[in-house]
Amino acid sequence: MSEKEKDILNEEDLASNEQSGGNEEQAETEMKSGQSAAETPVPEKTEKETKAPAHHNAQAAGPKAAAVPPTPAPASGNKLWMGIALVLAVVLVVVLIKPPFGKGGGSETVATVNGEKITKDKLYDTLVKAGGAQTLDGIISETLVDQEASKKGIKITQEDIDKEMAFFKKNYGSEEEFKAALAQNGLTEEDFKDQMNMQVKLRKLLEPEVKVTDEDVKKYFEENKASFDTPEEVKASHILVATKEEAEEILKQLKNGADFATLAKEKSTDPGSKAKGGDLGYFGRNMMYKEFEDAAFKLKEGELSGVVKTQAGYHIIKKTGYKAAHTATLDEKKAEIKDRLIYQEIMQKAPTWLSEVKAKAKITNTLEEAQKKKEADTSKQDADKKESGK
Repeated sequence: MSEKEKDILNEEDLASNEQSGGNEEQAETEMKSGQSAAETPVPEKTEKETKAPAHHNAQAAGPKAAAVPPTPAPASGNKLWMGIALVLAVVLVVVLIKPPFGKGGGSETVATVNGEKITKDKLYDTLVKAGGAQTLDGIISETLVDQEASKKGIKITQEDIDKEMAFFKKNYGSEEEFKAALAQNGLTEEDFKDQMNMQVKLRKLLEPEVKVTDEDVKKYFEENKASFDTPEEVKASHILVATKEEAEEILKQLKNGADFATLAKEKSTDPGSKAKGGDLGYFGRNMMYKEFEDAAFKLKEGELSGVVKTQAGYHIIKKTGYKAAHTATLDEKKAEIKDRLIYQEIMQKAPTWLSEVKAKAKITNTLEEAQKKKEADTSKQDADKKESGK
C-alpha cells in the first residue's frame, strides 16, 4: 500500500470520532467548492488567454478558463461524497526509509550541496518532523485493518477492486469528470486504484454490520428526488474562430461537403474540443453561452447552425445528439441509493470501529512517545521558570 493510501486512511478519520466530524465538515466545504467549479468553463486554457469555448459561468461577467475540466458537483449533498472528497484531497507525506537509497546505514549520503553531504539520517529526521507522526499513525491503522481482515479470512480480488472503482466513478459523474477531478488533485487513475485495497477491506469488515431498509431508501429518494432527474440535454460539436469572415468561409466549406471534424482539428481555436473534432459531448441548459445554447437546442440532429457570435468568438455548431428530460422513479434508483447509504454508514462506523480495535491492540509508537516526552519536558521547563521567577 502506498504512502498516499496511508494518508487517505488517516484522512478518512479512522483515528477518532471527534476528528471524523471535522473531516465531514471539511468535505462539505470542498463539495460546495466543487458545485461552484462545475459551473466554470471547461476549456484547457490559462486565465491570461482571452478566448474561451462555449462553456461559461452564467453568473460571471465573462468567461474564465480552467487548466482542466472542473470537479463535478455531486448529485446531492449526501455524505457519500465525504469519502470521495477525502480521497481526492489528500495531503501527501512521504517518509523515505527504504530504497531507492539502498541498504546503507543512516550516514549514507543521499545528496550533496557544493560538496557538503546530506545524509539519510538527516533526511529521515526532517521528514519525520514534517509529517512522520501522521504517516506512522496511518501505517498503524493500515496494519490493524490488515490484521482484522486476516482474522476474518477476508480476501481481496481484482474484481473487488474494479467494483469499488466503478462505484466511485458512477457516483462521481462521467468518466471525463472523474479523471478531471483526479488530475486536479495530482492523482492518476492507477494511483486511485492502488488506494482501493484498504477501502475494500473496510467495506468487507463493516458492511455486515450495516442495515439499510427499504424505508431508508424511500426516505432518501423523496428528500433528494430532484437530484436524480435527468434534464434535457443536447450533444454538439463546434468550430470556434476569431473572426466572422473566417467563420463564414468555414461554413461555406462545410456546406460544400467538407468534413466537420477535420476542419475543427485544423481551424478551431478551442483547445478543449479541437483534438476531438470539435465534440463537446452532451450538455444541458445554463452550461454554455446563451447564444450558443439557444442555437444548439434549436437545431435538428445533424444540422449545421449559421455563424453564432458569443464572447468567446464565432462558432459554427453541429448538433449530433439529443436526450429528452427524464423524471427518475424509486424503482430505477433503488439499488443505487442503497449502495450510497451503505457506504455512508460504513464511513460513519469506521472511526469508532478502529478506535475500538486500537484500544484492544498492543501498540508501541516511539514517535508518539518521543512527542509526549518532549511536551512533558517543555511543560516542566515552563513550570520551573515560573517557580524561579517568583
